[in-house]
This record gives sequence, C-alpha cells and structure tokens, in this order.
Amino acid sequence: MHDFKTSPPLALYIHFPWCVRKCPYCDFNSHAVVNNVVPGNDYVDALIRDLEFELPRIWGRSISSIFMGGGTPSLFSAEAIGRLLSILRTHLNLAPGCEITLEANPGTAEAARFCGYRETGINRISIGVQSFADPILRRLGRVHNGEQAIFAIELARQAGFENINLDIMYGLPGQSVADAIQDLEIAVGFNTTHLSWYQLTIEPNTVFYSDPPQLPDEDLLWDMQYEGSHCLAGHDFQQYEVSAYARGRSFCNHNLNYWRFGDYLGIGAGAHGKITDRATGTINRYARHRIPETYQRLAGKPEAIVSQQQLSVADTLLEFMMNAMRLTEGVTTELFTEHTGLSIDAAARKLQQARDRNLIDYDSKRIKPTELGRRYLNDLLQIFMHDTPVQPVPAG
Repeated sequence: MHDFKTSPPLALYIHFPWCVRKCPYCDFNSHAVVNNVVPGNDYVDALIRDLEFELPRIWGRSISSIFMGGGTPSLFSAEAIGRLLSILRTHLNLAPGCEITLEANPGTAEAARFCGYRETGINRISIGVQSFADPILRRLGRVHNGEQAIFAIELARQAGFENINLDIMYGLPGQSVADAIQDLEIAVGFNTTHLSWYQLTIEPNTVFYSDPPQLPDEDLLWDMQYEGSHCLAGHDFQQYEVSAYARGRSFCNHNLNYWRFGDYLGIGAGAHGKITDRATGTINRYARHRIPETYQRLAGKPEAIVSQQQLSVADTLLEFMMNAMRLTEGVTTELFTEHTGLSIDAAARKLQQARDRNLIDYDSKRIKPTELGRRYLNDLLQIFMHDTPVQPVPAG
C-alpha cells in the first residue's frame, strides 16, 4: 500500500497517430495517411470524448504541461488544434505558464500553419530534424531534406516561438564522427533552447529490424558521443538527462515530469497513462487501443482501454529508478517519497547495493547517478529488478 500525502504533478499527453509515411526505424504507434487525408475533426471529436471519459479520474487536479506527440501532429490544421485546446481549457485547470508542446515534421511545415499554432497558445515546438545531411535523411526514410529542416526552424522563429526543441540523432547509417558533429554545429547555430540528441537504436517490429542497415561500430559511437557532448557543452548546453540538453535551464517540463515519476493522463490512439489515486493508495497504468479507426469508434467508452495495471511496491521502485536515474542531478529523497507514496526505507537495501558498486551517490537528501552509473544505466537498474541476479559492472 502506498501512502500519498499529496498527489504528484499531472501532465497531459495527446497522441496523433498519423504520418506522411512510416519511417523504417520507428516503433511508435504511427500509421501512414491514406490518400493524403487526415481525419482532423473526427479525430478531435474522439479525443474530446476520451478526455470527458477520464475527467472523474483526475477531477480537481491541475495540468502542469501538455504534449502533443505522434506520429505527426503538424499534419493537423491550426484550426483543429485550436479547437482541441479550447475544449481542454474549458474542461481542465491548466497551471499558470502551462507548457504546451507540439511535435512538428519539417516535411509538413507551412508558414501560415506555424503562425496559427502559435496563436492557439502553443508555446513550445519540437521539430523532428534527425539530421541535416540529405544522404543520411534518405537512408532514414525521412520525407524532408536538410533545406526543409532549416526552413522549418526559421518558420518557427518567424511565428514567434522562442522555446524550440530540435530532435537530432547520431549513430546513423553511413554517418561519420564529422557528420554527427556537423549536425550539432548546424543545430546550435539557430540559437534554439533545447536539443534532444540520441543514438539510433534498432527496435523490434520495424523495417530496420528485419533488414538492418550498416551502422557505426562501438568505437565510432563512443567517439560521436564524446565529441558531441563536448561540442554541446562548448555552446553552453547543459546535459540534464541522458539525451536532453538545454541552454539557460530551458528544460522540457513535460519530460521532466516523466523522469521524476509524475502522473500523466494519456488520450489518443495507443496512448499510455499513469494516474495516482490517493484515496486508495494505488498507482495505476493503462493503455488505449492502438488502431486509429478502432480507437475513434471506442473513444469515450471503457472498451477503448485495452490494458490496466496496478503497480506493486517492487514495480514502483523499478519504474521510479528507470526514470529518475536518467537525470544527471538525480532526485531528492523527499521527491521519492512524494511521488511513490513509499518511505525511502523501502528502497534502502537496493540503494545501498548501488552505492557500494559506485553506481549512485546516495544520502539522506538526494539519490544521484555517478558517472559510472550513467554509463552503465542498465546495470544500475538491474539491481532494482525483481529477484534478478546482480552482474558485475566493468571497471572504468
């Protein structure tokens, strides 16, 4: 049983499941549009029914951030997004300064649409650049080129967005260290506030998994990571999470809520959520139907939810550490108690094991991964897995 004195912060995630086409490395719930037709108003109607169904679960709680992800939310018109946000404002208590993010694909960037998004109240935009190099973008199956990526960033600036994130990947097919650093140099040149810089990984149920491309070897990947981190530090970007870098502490509040084990309501096809119920002392996870057509038919009904799980104490410890130990500065022990409903004593034995192996720094006030713990995060998390034998961490 968890004992919550207060509820964790609550965010809202909205999933838009369509793309121009499916990228060969993507394992997200995304589906290629048919005949270039996006069911804008019909899908917004489904999202509204979905939200209304969930209101009793979150009644009285304020929303700290909203994130519209996908898929490609920028396939939807500013009018459709504006209508959705208007309904959200009437149904929900948005916290002052609520961060509202929309993901955009450079291949769907239009000046009028970006200005329209800004007018709806969206105050943060995340652009899926991945790379500025045309040959690499073609190998990734992206629908945009480097010039379009630059154009999209410039449009966002012209539309009045000050809080801009760029998604950049490394370890790409045929990519050299120089290629990876050039992508970063171009990205930081736009004076953006945030970069998500992460390694391409091959996931099951993707085209790349069944037909893998030739990727850089481990030595090249390490060189990319080392040189890239130094490049970003030299441009005043602070690494505050495994793959997140910010200037001037312009952190992504929505993602910070995930990493700090906050709550989030998820609506849309395939969306996941985590909601704490103080009255029953439980933490509950759920997922919605993935297929857009089926989701739209069931939205607003219990049948739209295809899985539910109540977290045990062991589940909670593992999930908290999986998220919190991604953060460079870790978390306070006070936050641990507030967001898990558990005494720190519940984790003391495993925390001590991790500290003995120099994977974390841990005292009465803070839990923080060491440099070794960040490098061998999977080994750190293995300590918190259910009855899993602990394996030695390589020295270094």
